[in-house]
Amino acid sequence: MAYQNLRQFLQKLEKEGELARVAPEVDPILEITEITDRAVKAGGPALLFERPKGSKVPAVANLVGTERRMELALEAESLDEVAARIASVLDVQSPQGILDKIKMLPKLAELGSVFPKTVRSGDCQEVVRTEGFSLFDFPILQCWPLDGGRYITWPMVITKNPENGKRNVGCYRMQVFDERTTGMHWQTQKHGADHYRSASSKGKGGKLDVAVAIGADPVTCLAGILPVPPDMDEFMFSGFLRRESVELVACKTVDLEVPANAEIVLEGQVELGELRTEGPFGDHTGFYSLEGQYPVFHVTCITHRKDPLYLTTIVGPPPQEDYFIGHAIERIFLPVMKLQHPEIVDVAMPAEGIFQNLMIVSIRKSYPGHARKTMNAIWSLGQAMFTKVIVVVDHDVNLRDSREVVWKALCAIDPERDIQFVLGPVDTLDHAARRQDFGSKMGIDATRKWPEEGYAGRWPDEIRMDAATKRRVDSLWHQLEIAKRK
Repeated sequence: MAYQNLRQFLQKLEKEGELARVAPEVDPILEITEITDRAVKAGGPALLFERPKGSKVPAVANLVGTERRMELALEAESLDEVAARIASVLDVQSPQGILDKIKMLPKLAELGSVFPKTVRSGDCQEVVRTEGFSLFDFPILQCWPLDGGRYITWPMVITKNPENGKRNVGCYRMQVFDERTTGMHWQTQKHGADHYRSASSKGKGGKLDVAVAIGADPVTCLAGILPVPPDMDEFMFSGFLRRESVELVACKTVDLEVPANAEIVLEGQVELGELRTEGPFGDHTGFYSLEGQYPVFHVTCITHRKDPLYLTTIVGPPPQEDYFIGHAIERIFLPVMKLQHPEIVDVAMPAEGIFQNLMIVSIRKSYPGHARKTMNAIWSLGQAMFTKVIVVVDHDVNLRDSREVVWKALCAIDPERDIQFVLGPVDTLDHAARRQDFGSKMGIDATRKWPEEGYAGRWPDEIRMDAATKRRVDSLWHQLEIAKRK
C-alpha cells in the first residue's frame, strides 16, 4: 500500500534512520536554510524542525535529499526498477493474437486503476479558514540573504485550462507579499502561464481560480515537478508511480480539486492583468534570479489538517535536494526518451550542470550525422529544450564515470568541426542569455568520426590490456601487497 500522507512517510524515514528531529527553536529566516544546506551537502537525513520561530507549525525539509530516500519515496529498490515499470507499460503494442491480448490485460488493468478519484472529504479540510488567517502563521522560509522576502518553495499549484478544462499541476515558487497575497512565478513556457494567457484572452471574469496544496505523500508532492506529457494528468502519473490512485477533494471556494491528504491548501484567484515585482530569489543556479513582473495570487481561503506540517525545500549552490529529484526524473523518464529515440543508450545530467546547463548522452551511432540528429531531437523534447550544452558520446562510454566522459569526449573532438550552435528558447533563469527566454545552445559531437563525416584519418584503437594477462595478475595481486603501501 502506498504512503497515505506525508507523516506516514516521515514515520518510515524515522524507522530507517533517515529522519532527524530538530528540537531547538530555529528561525525560518535564513537559519533553516543554513542547517538544511549543510545537511544535504553532507548526505544527511530529512529534517523535522519542531519549533520554527514565530510559528506553531513544524517544518519539514530535505525530504528526498539522497538517492536512498528517493527510492524509499517511490517504494522501490532502485530508480531503474521504476524505469522498468514505465518501460513495460510503454511496450504495449497491438496484440497479434489471443495470447498477446491476455498478456496485455495486467498492464491495462494497472493503468486503469490509477486514475485520480474524487472523494467527499479529506484531512486537508479538517480546518477551514476564510477569515482571520495569515500566511505568516506558517514557517515560510526566507532562504538567502538577498531574497526579496519569504517564499513557498514546494507548492503544488493547480489550475485548469479555460479552453478545455484540463488540469495542470506545477511547482512554481511563490513570494509572500503580505498575509494574503503572493507572487506566482509563471515562467512564459510553463503550463500555468498558458492557462493565464488563455484566461486573459477569453476575458473569464477577470480572474483565474488557483489552488495550492502543500505537503502530501511523497510521490504526490512530486506531481508538479515530473515532466509528464502535456495531455497527461499529473495526478494520474503520480498514481501510477505510487500504485494507488490519488484521492482528490473539491475545494471550498474555487472550482478545483486538491489531494485529500495534503497538509495545507491555499485557495484563491489570480487577477488577470495584475502584475507585481517579484524577486530576487536565490535559485538552483547558485545565483540570484533577478526581479521580474509576475501575476499576483490572492488567497481567499486556507484549509489544513488540525496539526499540519509545512513541507519546504531549498535551492542554491549545488548539490541541493532538487538534484536528487532531477536525477530520479532522469532515470525514470529514460525509457520515454528511448522510445522516441531508440539510438539513445544513456543520459546523465551532472549536479553542477543544474539540469538545464549540461546533458551528456551516449548513443549507438548508425549513420553519418547521427549525433547531430540526437542533439536536435533533445532540443525538441519538452523541458529538455532549455539544455544549454549537449555532449553526445558513443555507446561504450560510461556516463556514470565523469573522468571517463571528459577523457573520451575531449579526445574525440576537433572543436571547429564538431561543435554546433543553435538559437532558441532558454530557461528564464539563465542570467547569461542575451535576452530573457532567448539565447544560444551548443552541441558537441564527441563520437568516433567516420569517413562519411569527412574524417580522413584512421580512428585509433583504445588501449586495453588483454584478458589473460589481467587474470594472471589478479591471481598474483594479493601476494604483492602493493595496494597496502602508502
